[in-house]
Amino acid sequence: MICPRCLNEDNSYFYLGSKGYYCRKCIAFKRILIEEELNIIEVNEIKDDAHEYILKYPLTQKQKEISRKCVFNIDKNDVLIEAVCGAGKTEIVIETISYFLKQKKKVCFAISRRQVVLEVGKRLQEIFINSKVVSVCQGSTSELDGDLIVCTTHQCYRYYKVFDCLILDEPDAFPYKDNIVLRNIVRTSCKNNMVYLTATIDNYLKKRIKDNTIVHLKLDKRPHGHDLIVPKVYIGSFIFVKLINWLNINKEKSCLVFFPTIKLCEKMYLILKSFYKVDYCHSKLERKDEVIENFRNKKIPILFSTTILERGITINNINVCVYNSDHSIFDLASLIQMSGRVGRSFEHPFGQCLFLSKTKNKNVDDCIRICLKANNG
Repeated sequence: MICPRCLNEDNSYFYLGSKGYYCRKCIAFKRILIEEELNIIEVNEIKDDAHEYILKYPLTQKQKEISRKCVFNIDKNDVLIEAVCGAGKTEIVIETISYFLKQKKKVCFAISRRQVVLEVGKRLQEIFINSKVVSVCQGSTSELDGDLIVCTTHQCYRYYKVFDCLILDEPDAFPYKDNIVLRNIVRTSCKNNMVYLTATIDNYLKKRIKDNTIVHLKLDKRPHGHDLIVPKVYIGSFIFVKLINWLNINKEKSCLVFFPTIKLCEKMYLILKSFYKVDYCHSKLERKDEVIENFRNKKIPILFSTTILERGITINNINVCVYNSDHSIFDLASLIQMSGRVGRSFEHPFGQCLFLSKTKNKNVDDCIRICLKANNG
């Protein structure tokens, strides 16, 4: 037996109910019988002018080259675009999206995290001004069809064999990373080839590169031409004191501080809220959209966060501190992504990133090495 949705073939996950066998491996996405065909959602025809777009900034020559190669290869192969944080991965695939919309073919932009879905959906609507861009995520599932779909990877279960092209942003991010059920649900939502966008390649994509089963395109420069911000590191017992000093020194700039756990994030907020205008954000916070918007609009100068904001969120003119950067929660990809929040925009290509560690740490050392390597070409 094989599950038509998650492609599971392990018999231990198949159960016989009153109506037939069903798969328990993907039961969180609604129970389906193995013998029944998955419903294919009805979608409307894409508008004639949906493919037209306007970019705020023209692509650099290197971005144009990667963009053209993606369009050239996508009909025949999956494509991986490996680009440093802030290199403009979304802008690079705009021509690919337009290419499919012009043929009235369905495109999905799939992302692991809800907050990033809302941000990317808004950005794509501003770029494809004639398109109906629909964002589908937790708390936003009343409308499922548009000219262009932006959704969490979890929501792909609704779109069995709907998409002619699926663009997967940050495939190494939780909860998609190492989740075979999600990977197969995303795969079965797309009839043809996929584009993977990431700054930090996981083992699955490394193997595909090695096996030559994916076209690998690489970009080491941000569009403004400036180097990546290389984190500075403090190692010692007084990381709390160092954090206070850092916050005091950076009073004129927005500061984003990452903590490894929700408990520590909330604890530090309670300790420091009497001394600083600060707020906090994590996955269990109901008002996180409001908090992020306040920080983006500079209503809050300091934001404490868990790794929920390590990816996809672009906020201009900020400095970043990673507290307890040697914690096991922070893997190499997380450290690269968090440091990559700094210096992203044309208006503010510079900034500071500080790692506060109690002990020397390999992931911290590797993060710095990778940033330096990218800067050196």
